[in-house]
Formats: sequence, C-alpha cells, structure tokens
Amino acid sequence: MPGPAPVHAGVSVGGVGVDAPFYQAGLAGYSDGAMRRVAREHGCPYCITEAMLDKFLVEGGKGLKIAELTEEDHPICGQLMGSHPADIAAGAGILAGMGYDVVDVNLACPVKKIKKKCRGGHLLSVPEEAVAILEAVREAMDKRPGGGPPLTVKLRRAYDDTPEMAANFRVVFEAAMDLGYAGATVHCRTVQQKYIGRGRWPFLRELMNEYGAEAKRRGFVIGGSGDIWTAPDIFEMLDQTGVDWVSVARGCIGNPWIFVQARAIMAARAGAANVEAPRSPTVFEQRDVLLRHFELSVALHGEIMASRMMRKFGIKFSRHHAAAVDLKKAFIGVQTTRDWRGVLDAFYAVDGPGIDAGLTAEALRDLEIGDPSRLVIPYEVDDADETCVPLGEEAG
Repeated sequence: MPGPAPVHAGVSVGGVGVDAPFYQAGLAGYSDGAMRRVAREHGCPYCITEAMLDKFLVEGGKGLKIAELTEEDHPICGQLMGSHPADIAAGAGILAGMGYDVVDVNLACPVKKIKKKCRGGHLLSVPEEAVAILEAVREAMDKRPGGGPPLTVKLRRAYDDTPEMAANFRVVFEAAMDLGYAGATVHCRTVQQKYIGRGRWPFLRELMNEYGAEAKRRGFVIGGSGDIWTAPDIFEMLDQTGVDWVSVARGCIGNPWIFVQARAIMAARAGAANVEAPRSPTVFEQRDVLLRHFELSVALHGEIMASRMMRKFGIKFSRHHAAAVDLKKAFIGVQTTRDWRGVLDAFYAVDGPGIDAGLTAEALRDLEIGDPSRLVIPYEVDDADETCVPLGEEAG
C-alpha cells in the first residue's frame, strides 16, 4: 500500500519567506502587475516579473515606469536579461533600489542573438560569459548597504543535448552556488527546444541527487520548471524530482485558479479538515476574474491598451468555458472596450459549471509534452507562447 502523500512546505529565498512551494513565473507579454495581482488574490505566494532588458532600465524613462511596484506586489522578484556584465549589474542595482525583494538573472529564455551577442539561454553556450555576468551582479549587490536583495538565476538544463553543453550547464550552476546566490530554477528543456517537445523531469531528479544535499547545506533553493499545466502537476514534480519548489509558467495564463487548487491540495496533504476539493471555476467566477483583471489592467495601462491586452488573456480564459471554441473566436475579434464588454455580456450572463481545462480533450491537443512516464494533456500552445521577448524590445 502506498504511504501518505508527502507534505511540502514553503521555502526561504535568501531570507525572503514564501509560504508555499510554487510561484508564478515571469511570462513575456503576460505577467505584468495586473496579472501578478490577480494571481496573488488567488493564492500565489511569490511572483517574478517579465524579463527586463538591462539597458531598458539603465536608460530610464519608460523602463523605470514599467518596473514600478505597488505595496500589494510583494514578495516580488525582478528578472533581468542582458549581454554585458556591467549593464546587467547596473540594472540589478536599479531593481534593488526600487524595492524588489529578489533579483533574478535570466539565462534561460530562447531569445534570438543580437549583433552576435549572446543573452538569455544562449549564454549557456558560452559559460565564461554567463559566469562573468553572475559575478558582476554579485559584486554590485555586495557593494550595496546590507548586501542588497538575494540573487537567483533562471537556467535551462543545457543549450542543447551535447555532452559539451551538459558540462557547460554545470559550470554555470555551480558558479551560482559558489557566488552565494540564493537559488536557481531550472527549466527541463534545452534552449534549442524552446517550448517544444517533452521536458525531462528525470533531469531535475538527477540534479537534486547530485546537488541537493550541498544546496540544502548552503541555503541554495532549487526550483523546477516545465510542463506544469494543472495544480496536481505541481505536486507530481515535487514528489518525483525532489526540487524545493515549482515554477508555474504557461499553465497559469488565464488560469489563476491553479493557485487556489494548489493551496487546497497543500492543505489536504497537511491534514487540514473540510478542505474543498479542487474544482473548475464557474462561469460567474470566470467573469468576475476577467472584470477584475481588466480593472487592474486599465489602472496600469489605460483603457485603450488594456482593451487590446485583455484580448489575449480572454483567449486563454476561454478554456474554462463550456462554449470555449465560440468564446475564443469572439475574444480574437475584440478591438475596443465595447467589444470586450459585448463578449462578456454574450457569454457570461448566465452562471453554470466550468470545464476542467487541464483534462478536457476537446479543448486541448497532445503535443507530447511532459515526462514520458506521465500522461500529460497540455493546453494548446500558440506561436506567441514560444517566444521570449524581454521588456524593452519589440518582437521581430
């Protein structure tokens, strides 16, 4: 007979307490202050910003405006991306001065090279450059009063599947530990894979077997990322790989309820009484969150921009609705606030049960994502989801 399910507690990221073993990842084009606020209101304990280009912050103006925080948006990690150690170190100093609780260096996103310079995940192909960036950011924080906020790094398991790149990953990972970083989150695909094909959860288990004990001794938190589509997936990754916590990325776009459901699973495993079983949001619950998200987006971006941005969120939210196919088409056609409210009036006027967007075959297609030993039916992946464009640069 199998034993009781493991109980997973929160983590400490360099002294920053997080009361649950999961968080909302930085998501290019999505995870602005409005999305983060909605996630927090649904139980998300910690959020990471979109990757911000270092020069975008250093040059000031719009970059600093976008990076501004509210009192409600804590604990918060500001994620940086760049190519030059001095620039990314300067950007880290700016985020520290703005009150970010943690600063993260992105060495994971499969962005394009620019002027033959590596950044994001491409830096894993030139480990000496990646380590130089980690060193520069560490030095910049050490010069600040009190040492600055804790530092973390986002990685992929390698640039590609060659032995040379596997060795490069370990050089960078070990450097982060040796430099006193507070942790690393590792996405279990290579950079060349982007977001296509199966992520290798066994790699995360091997990583923990190799480094877990030493990481625990040093207070270095190791996170896992890849193929988290439902709340149970969070705990499957924790149980199967042994990572300290889990990054929830594309699985939370249009699905803040994943955090409510994860909290319920966490409470049930801890033996809490009268825990409501995870369920799909009703039509009215979906409507209320859409309205709340729109309200927060208007406050952040203005009504015109918010109307355009909420179109893509509406498309993602449509997965939970019984009329998902027609609703998605309706959201695709949204151009104005009037269009937006018209869709809500047409599809959300009558309450009813939602559908399980994580398991309904009609709403999803199998892209062979996930550990081959697990049965995973992920959300449909749009082309826009396969690109990581840091703030400060237009997609091209």
